[in-house]
Amino acid sequence: MKLKFTKMHGAGNDFVVIDAINQAVNFTPDQWHLMADRRFGVGADQILVVEKSTTAGVDFRYRIFNSDGGEVEQCGNGARAFVKFVVDKGLTDRREIRVETMSGIISPRLEDDGRITVNMGQPVFNPQNIPFDSTGITPTKKHSAEVWPLDISSKNVSIVVISMGNPHAVQLVDDVDTAPVAIDGPAIEQHPRFPKRVNAGFMQIIDRQHVRLRVFERGSGETLACGTGACAAVVAGIELGHLDSPVNVSTRGGDLSIDWQGHEHPVMLTGPAVSVFEGSIDI
Repeated sequence: MKLKFTKMHGAGNDFVVIDAINQAVNFTPDQWHLMADRRFGVGADQILVVEKSTTAGVDFRYRIFNSDGGEVEQCGNGARAFVKFVVDKGLTDRREIRVETMSGIISPRLEDDGRITVNMGQPVFNPQNIPFDSTGITPTKKHSAEVWPLDISSKNVSIVVISMGNPHAVQLVDDVDTAPVAIDGPAIEQHPRFPKRVNAGFMQIIDRQHVRLRVFERGSGETLACGTGACAAVVAGIELGHLDSPVNVSTRGGDLSIDWQGHEHPVMLTGPAVSVFEGSIDI
């Protein structure tokens, strides 16, 4: 079938966005994987699918497929691209919408400056709910954070585990440019203590309101930016006592702004979304 799509990105985290309201879409994981392939398909970190919601009071359903073809719970940069897409395509005239995801309802908002703010919900710290198997290990308490030891490649790394609707393992590094992301990232992503795999974040603290970040994403590898990863990193940094909200997160694809006022409060993610081109593909 010939499928219409829009290529977009949020701080370099790139997406194929598909309107599944006005065209039929029912693909297999292999077809999603082919579309995301940068040589034989369109190429993207994730594929975002816009559907009608069947839930009262919710505007749209938002589905996310990683480049390996697997469906995942959440994508913060993708949520911003989602908002720009539905506004640009005339699918809504609202500046703030309610969107159903696999992990719950989010409420992204189009700002006057063209950036988009997404209420990403409250972070989750309970290991069982991330999920993270903490059997047989004990965390170290640092400020308000629980820091867990993780054995990878015959060494221990110290991580803070957080869910932002999807699982994250955040560690502090001295320099993100020299951090072993390509080696340690896959080892953390596929570690048996994470039964649903995990996004591995490597954070360098510049000052109390600025960090640099690289993320090895579950099912996609390292991306130029990861919105939920930025949220998880800032929450971890605040819990560790190193950061004060709001925090500017510099990724390889651009800057994101994260605001978190503490427990019982949602994490707010603000950043750009850009449409690159439109096209169609036989798949």
